[in-house]
Amino acid sequence: MLVLGIDPGTAIVGYGLVKEHNDGALQAIEYGVIRTPAKTPMPERLNTIYDTLTDIVNEFKPDRAAVEELFFSRNVTTAITVSQARGVILLSLQKAGIRINEYKPNVVKQSISGYGGADKKQMQEMVRMLLNLEKIPKPDDAADALAISITDINIGRFHDL
Repeated sequence: MLVLGIDPGTAIVGYGLVKEHNDGALQAIEYGVIRTPAKTPMPERLNTIYDTLTDIVNEFKPDRAAVEELFFSRNVTTAITVSQARGVILLSLQKAGIRINEYKPNVVKQSISGYGGADKKQMQEMVRMLLNLEKIPKPDDAADALAISITDINIGRFHDL
C-alpha cells in the first residue's frame, strides 16, 4: 500500500509518500514540498500546485491519498487562500482517480503520538521514529505530510479504506 499525504498550503504544499510493507513496516518513499513564489498571482500559484501534484501522482501512482483538513481560528484571509489550494489539490487527486481520505489535525496528532494536543517537535520525532529515518524530515510541511500518510495507514488498518 502506497499512500500520498498532503499538507495543504498556498506558498508551500507538503507531500509525503509512505509505503506499508506486508509485514506492517512503514517506509518513506519520497517527501518534499511544492513552493509557489509570494508575488505570483493566485491563479498561477494554483496552477503550479495542480501541475506539480499531478506529476507526483503520475510518477509514484499512490493507492490512496490523505489530505489534512483546515483549521483556522483567526485569519480568514489565510483560510480562504489555503482553501483555494486545498480545492485544487482535491481536484488533482480526484481527476487521477485516487481515493481521498481527509483528517483533522488533532486526529493526525492522536494517530502519530497518541495525544491529540502534541506539539510540532513531538510529532516530527515520532514521524522520524515510525519511518526509521536518521533525521527529522525537513521542511516541516514535508514532515507533516508524512504524518498524514502514516495516519491514513494506521486508520486503514482498522477500517476498510
